[in-house]
Amino acid sequence: MNFADKLIAAIKAKGNPICVGLDPRMAQMPTCVKKGSPAETFLEFNKGIIDAVADLVPVVKPQIAFYEQYGSGGYAAFEKTCEYAQSKGLLVIADAKRNDIGSTAEGYAEAFLSGGAVKADAVTVTPYLGYDGVKPFIEACKKYGKGIFVLVKTSNKSSGELQDCEVVIPDGKLKVYEMMGHFVESWGADEISESGYSSVGAVVGATFPDQARVLRKIMPKTIFLVPGYGAQGGGVVDVKPCFNKDGLGAIVNSSRGIIFAYEGSKHGPDGYKDAARDAVKKMAKELQKAI
Repeated sequence: MNFADKLIAAIKAKGNPICVGLDPRMAQMPTCVKKGSPAETFLEFNKGIIDAVADLVPVVKPQIAFYEQYGSGGYAAFEKTCEYAQSKGLLVIADAKRNDIGSTAEGYAEAFLSGGAVKADAVTVTPYLGYDGVKPFIEACKKYGKGIFVLVKTSNKSSGELQDCEVVIPDGKLKVYEMMGHFVESWGADEISESGYSSVGAVVGATFPDQARVLRKIMPKTIFLVPGYGAQGGGVVDVKPCFNKDGLGAIVNSSRGIIFAYEGSKHGPDGYKDAARDAVKKMAKELQKAI
């Protein structure tokens, strides 16, 4: 079973396409989880969130930058977070946005997809260097049964400075994000399995629904990882174009809206786990309108 099949099966089993972003910030850590170091605090906090949502969601996505800033201890917390999430039956996307060429790209692919120190099921990849910067990751997907999500149309406000530029091609013009969509669809064509979806996925932000609608047509067999829901402004109407008519084809990420849901809630800091669980349930109900 390849990554796409695993992800689709997990989405069906949990009844929703929610991805919980594990992006801890020291300023927002509840006192009840604070340990001797930021890394130890993050791991304690993450375990609490994972325990609270593991039976509700199919996948989590730790963003490596929040951990790497604390050096080797932070990176160890990232590794242990991934391992703990998998031990609870969750799929793990390492949000590391890696890319390079040749042996360096192969090294990154091995680091995140071989099942070694980092227990991840997929990794995010930037495509700016072209196919030879992505191919080693695709080869690792084949070898290890893992997945990748290639940045296509990102959720940040200035993404259009490059991604919305027009490129002249023999048959006319394409936006850069449209061209990248065609590339991703082509790169993943050989990785489609029983679910009908490819293990080569795409990152498509919830904050740009019109572009998502175009990309859904270009990449019908590609799973979209959809950031930007909630705190960044994306809502149910915005994510609807990311899904296919079968109600599948996308996972919607929420980070701050779930892990810091205790802020301003009835639960308070000590009840951060209950607040996260309530936030997931609320989001699941909201997304039913989009699927």
